[in-house]
This record gives sequence, C-alpha cells and structure tokens, in this order.
Amino acid sequence: MEKKGAILILSGPSGCGKSTLLKKVYEYINDYTFSISTTTREPRAGEQHGVDYFFVSRSEFEEDIKNGQFLEWAEVHGNYYGTSLKPIKKALAEGKLVIFDIDVQGHEIVRKKLDKVVTSVFITTPTLNELENRLNNRNTDTKDVIEKRIENAKYEIKSFQKYDYFIENDNLEEASMQLLSIANIARIKATLFEKEKLIKEWLED
Repeated sequence: MEKKGAILILSGPSGCGKSTLLKKVYEYINDYTFSISTTTREPRAGEQHGVDYFFVSRSEFEEDIKNGQFLEWAEVHGNYYGTSLKPIKKALAEGKLVIFDIDVQGHEIVRKKLDKVVTSVFITTPTLNELENRLNNRNTDTKDVIEKRIENAKYEIKSFQKYDYFIENDNLEEASMQLLSIANIARIKATLFEKEKLIKEWLED
C-alpha cells in the first residue's frame, strides 16, 4: 500500500526524555522528517539552513504571514519565529512522517489546522520528583530555570487527556518500543483518510 504522509506530535515536560526516545525510534523508521522552525534572525556559528532553522528574509516571512503559510508565529526581540506550513505540506506530499516536539499550546494549534493527519503522544516521568532529579542531574540549567520547568510541568500534565496516547518514560527500552508502535500507528491511520476511495477501489477490483 502507498505510504501516506502523517504527523506525530510529542509533548511533555523538559527532562522527560523525548529526545532520547526519538533517537532510539529513528533506528527503526525511515522516511521521517523533524519539524523545524523558520526565523528571520541571522544564523549563529555552526547553524545550518534546513537543519537548525529555515533562515529567511523579513519580507519573505511577512509575505508568508499574509498568505496564511504559518501554523503559528511570533516576533521575539525584533526577529520572527514560526512553524511554516510549506515544508510540512511538502513532506506530507512525499509520504513522510513529520515529527513535532512541541508544547501543549502548540499541540492545540496543530490539531485545529491539521487534525485528520495528526497522532499525538504525551510523554512524562513516573513522578514529579523523578523529573526534578533528572533535571538536576543534567547539570545544564540554573536552579531558577529548573523551578520554572517544574512549574510548567505541573501545568502541562493537566492536558495529557487531550492526546491520543500517554507514555510513562520509566524504562528507556520499553518506552521507545511504545513510541515506535505509535509512530507505526500514525502511518496506518494515515491510510484511512480516503475511506470512500478505498471502498470504491475494493469493490471495483
């Protein structure tokens, strides 16, 4: 059967292990693309167009705003940042699985605009204490930043029922296999978009 493009959304508090889980899943799937943002700011040292961001001119960004080509966008410190629909539509047309790592507000925005091709999963640690321990053990954030991340996690967990699936990332191998299963389900779900066409073709066969 022809592969259909689909969207897989991952949400969950910082420190829950989304990136680590995705690295494991990437070992088993192909034809995927990770959704990256578009910005008008200049590339920093080492950043690559199409890898870290899509770097565009201010006029090009504003033209796309007028034409409704963004899922969401904002102006921050004089530069635009947003999620462009162009690369998403291109990837879907190519039959790819488009993966988003976004917060609960982003999930709601994508759901409203692209609901029929979306499968979503909320990922978290078994407990809030475990999340705090992981954030502390990373040694990448200040105490104030960790406290903000914990408060944000308390807010985000309340939205988990809006997602299709829920993964408790306690065991990496087990959680990664669960995420892989969900990625495959997203693919299968995508084949159901054209139900009437499928029935017609089956009856005519």
